[in-house]
Amino acid sequence: MDTDPIRHDWTREEILDLLALPFNDLLYRAQTVHRRFHEPNTVQASTLLSIKTGGCPEDCAYCPQSVHHDVPLQRERLLQPAEVRQAARRARQAGGERFCMGAAWRQPSDRQLEHVLEMIRVVKEEGLETCVTLGMLTETQARRLAAAGLDYYNHNLDTAPEFYGSIITTRQYEDRLRTLEHVRRAGIKVCCGGILGLGEDRSVRAGLLAQLATLPEHPHSVPINLLVQVEGTPLHGTPRLDPLEFVRTVAAARILMPRAQVRLSAGREQMSDELQALCFLAGANSVFYGERLLTQANPAEDRDRALFERLGLRVGRLDTGLNA
Repeated sequence: MDTDPIRHDWTREEILDLLALPFNDLLYRAQTVHRRFHEPNTVQASTLLSIKTGGCPEDCAYCPQSVHHDVPLQRERLLQPAEVRQAARRARQAGGERFCMGAAWRQPSDRQLEHVLEMIRVVKEEGLETCVTLGMLTETQARRLAAAGLDYYNHNLDTAPEFYGSIITTRQYEDRLRTLEHVRRAGIKVCCGGILGLGEDRSVRAGLLAQLATLPEHPHSVPINLLVQVEGTPLHGTPRLDPLEFVRTVAAARILMPRAQVRLSAGREQMSDELQALCFLAGANSVFYGERLLTQANPAEDRDRALFERLGLRVGRLDTGLNA
């Protein structure tokens, strides 16, 4: 197997071989790559705010915000810039460095985008990096976001292409790839990852990683989500993913995309401290910080601070060019 850490030609078979390594060997390899490209004891912290909740026309089988699912979720209006400023200020005071905003849209209208552009300006005035996730984008919309100073755009692939239709039917995999291309061309950093525990097997997880690792540019941030099962969504009751399989996937992501910020995202509330510690050992170096992730609970800030202190981790800005 080629050991060059910066590649864009990984095959699914190679990734399956990685995932099948003895656990200690896989983590050793991941930690070796991690230390070459990152300060090993620093974690980047992002905060995620839902700026428009509920009423999404997509039918993503995991999502409580979809109008297709019988979930008692109250729809909320689009927030005002002043409300976003207050939330951004609280996030900065709590130690966050990147402020992410999510809206439950299939694709923003130009009028909706105008409101988001103002929110981006407000957050940047508070001294934070900006990220938004708004659904699909046109090329023109991506350029407008770039002109407003947006740093990151999140658009997850969710899973491998062959499993995608089992999770979402209201858009195609190619739609997601097209939006990512618009974002890259506009000069915005890409934040793109997926969700584990959807009922997929290891081959599907390898397929997701292969898609991410063979993009023209590796994503700058790779959120790895663990399914949060919500009653009323089609995936409620799905067999739980083996926690060590989650760690294996984190380790593989670190090896495949050495410079990326690999982020522990949704599902941390249900993870033990020990599982999270293994993920950091496997190369995760970013988390969502704060008590809410869109509509779901996230570990309280005092729990995170206590865990980071126990592990000797500091929250700060990452130097992704370290030793590269």
